[in-house]
Amino acid sequence: MHQEIIERFNSLKEKQLSIDITRGKPDKDQLDLSNGLIDIKIPTSSEDGVDLRNYGEPFGIIEARKLGSELLNAPIENILAGEQSSLLLTYQTVLSNFLFAEPTPWKNLENPKIICPVPGFDRHFMMLEDFGIEAVPIPLLDDGIDLNVFEEVLKTGDDFVGILCVPKHSNPSGEIYSDENLKKMFELGSNYSDKFLFLFDHAYLIHDFLPTPEQKPLWKVVEESKVQDQTVVTTSFSKVTFGGGGISFMATSGHSLDLIKKVRTTMIICPDKLNQKRHVEFFKNVDNIKHHMKKHAELVRPKFEIAYEYLEKLPKECGSFSRPTGGYFITYSTSKPVASKVVELCKDLGVLITPAGSTFPKNYDPNDSVIRLAPTFVSKDELVDAMNAFITCVEVAHFGINI
Repeated sequence: MHQEIIERFNSLKEKQLSIDITRGKPDKDQLDLSNGLIDIKIPTSSEDGVDLRNYGEPFGIIEARKLGSELLNAPIENILAGEQSSLLLTYQTVLSNFLFAEPTPWKNLENPKIICPVPGFDRHFMMLEDFGIEAVPIPLLDDGIDLNVFEEVLKTGDDFVGILCVPKHSNPSGEIYSDENLKKMFELGSNYSDKFLFLFDHAYLIHDFLPTPEQKPLWKVVEESKVQDQTVVTTSFSKVTFGGGGISFMATSGHSLDLIKKVRTTMIICPDKLNQKRHVEFFKNVDNIKHHMKKHAELVRPKFEIAYEYLEKLPKECGSFSRPTGGYFITYSTSKPVASKVVELCKDLGVLITPAGSTFPKNYDPNDSVIRLAPTFVSKDELVDAMNAFITCVEVAHFGINI
């Protein structure tokens, strides 16, 4: 068996591959779905008479906020429409609390900590490092965070300021938080402190590509749990229209809303109101957004199916993999501490994969096990080569084959 693996590895090396599956990006065909945005005709004023070409409206034009209200199922008075990405609004939320949180800004706390389910989004961890905020990892289960660990962690100190989650198609392993998991999270967190922040990067809210378990609109669960003032929900069109050229939305309330308005009033003289108007005219309503996302799903799903087909070829003793029904990533968890070795071997074959450890704070996976795969950006033929290389490298690393 080992000889066949060695021959496969050498054959792949002879191909001199150059394939990058490190980031979850749309491919050209997906981007083409939104080309109508480029030359769409729009008026120069918003529906309430604001000149879209001038300064003003740091919290977004009214029609964009209405679209965000429909998308997030939250009252328009709780909605802000912003720029390009949910990550940017998430960063601004952390910044606002770092500078101005009450009764004590986070910058004045000795060791502020935010709880982060793992595996998680590497850019979330990078963001927290920017502020010197400790990211405290807790495990993810199939239906959300491990509530028992969450409860125990909260008992260990009084310096936890919040939790940061991707509640649907969690990046990178694809979990979907159940309503019950969210409600219990809200109960435990709000009992810990009425200033404990629930920060949700809802980046994959509308990114299903296979039948997906039903999830109540997040803001409705927030309202039922009476934690509106402690909750911030962000989402965007980064992977709906154009990367860096979409628009974003936030739902929040009370003090949290006041904080984000405070920093944006200083930081953002105005968002790109013309782009907000373009998106409103392009989509008009949530039904049209959902129809648009079905087109994305038709392009994304076959690539995940290719990845699943190849991962199923691996002996079960080598590890296991997630089967998300939406989003942009798959995780493979090796049964031995060889993730770093697998990534290194893949690089030798010309296939770039997100560095092992990236899905954990400080790039440290204590088990050296989790590998993130991003199958969407490359062509199907490239993906076949990349997945063949990946499973070969997993076998080489697992069986300790000398190459």
